[in-house]
Amino acid sequence: MFVTDYFISYNLKKNHQSPGEIEVWNDIYDENIDVDIAIYGSSRAWVHIDPSVLEDSLHLKAYNFGIDGHNFWLQYLRHKEYIKHNNLPKTILLSLDVFSLQKRENLYGLDQFLPYMLWNKNIIKYTSSYNGFTFKDYYLPLLRYHGEIRKIQKTISLEQNEDIDITYRQNGFRGMEKEWNNDLSKAKLKMSQYKIDLDSTSINLFNQFLTECKENNIEVILVYTPEFIDGQKFVENRDEIIEIYKDFTIKHKLLFLDYSNHELSYKKEYFYNSLHLNKKGADIFTKELSFEIKTKEHINGYKKIIN
Repeated sequence: MFVTDYFISYNLKKNHQSPGEIEVWNDIYDENIDVDIAIYGSSRAWVHIDPSVLEDSLHLKAYNFGIDGHNFWLQYLRHKEYIKHNNLPKTILLSLDVFSLQKRENLYGLDQFLPYMLWNKNIIKYTSSYNGFTFKDYYLPLLRYHGEIRKIQKTISLEQNEDIDITYRQNGFRGMEKEWNNDLSKAKLKMSQYKIDLDSTSINLFNQFLTECKENNIEVILVYTPEFIDGQKFVENRDEIIEIYKDFTIKHKLLFLDYSNHELSYKKEYFYNSLHLNKKGADIFTKELSFEIKTKEHINGYKKIIN
């Protein structure tokens, strides 16, 4: 059982398919990451902020840890595993959105945890509150792969037929060559507005994270990347959520860069849906973000980095 478990897990780690989560986990567990700037967040992080643009502008090493489809709860899990196996970053750019402090019930994208979760205390702690894995899945070899054999065979077969040196993400980032879709229109057909259900445990964890970063001398910069204006209006309690972020900014004496009203947020041609910039939009935005970090003298984190 152990040998078979190892074989399956080893081959699943070669997965370079969308959305590239296993590539990021591999870099973390292989201890391949030694950067000045770590980028955290959801899919809005990994499709919006290009580490290579930051590196060219700031002359600092960067990596994007954005995790697809999840709020801060699992962003924090990735943070814990990252700093456990790699050197601490000097600065964290934390990409926020209206869903950051909401916690879904199901464990979205649970396949990404399969190769790493056996007896992994952090993965057990932060994924067990979701509907996904059972207690035995975390501790008994092979059990978590039950019922997944066909999917696993397909994944392994695809990877064996492709050049495994070609990755889906580059330093955790991938620009999306996509045009505007109808996601927002479809959502409006179902409801006039959507109200975010704020999760108190995620809010407390967010506060804990900021405190821990301060104790470790890690500068945190909160960033609300551009979001299409019609999508902003669709969220009923968006102002309340922004105020929570502002309160954390004051409490922990952080910089909050809010691009909600940036001109990009009014131009549909730079988005592929209301939440996500396309590649062209991400390139423009990351250049502006780099410029703002470089030029704002009151950003203590940047002073720490360049010194």
